Amino acid sequence: MALKQQRKQEIIGEYQTHETDTGSADVQVAMLTEKITKLSAHLRNNKQDYSSQRGLLKMIGKRKRLLTYIQKQNQERYKALITRLGIRG
Repeated sequence: MALKQQRKQEIIGEYQTHETDTGSADVQVAMLTEKITKLSAHLRNNKQDYSSQRGLLKMIGKRKRLLTYIQKQNQERYKALITRLGIRG
């Protein structure tokens, strides 16, 4: 369930904090959110794909750790990011 190169560039362009930013926590969270969305759709159709289910749980955990880091660093940035991504209702 890898993302296409073009989609990665779109996500990076949308969430980067400066011109050469490709790996900030914001970008990583946005990438993980996209992957989680795709993998969740896959698992709705393939309920017994336990390997993918484990990968999904690992991605969710990594995203949670990154969001915790962002929240500790800058509360306003955290709130803006979760609003833009539409997570944590």
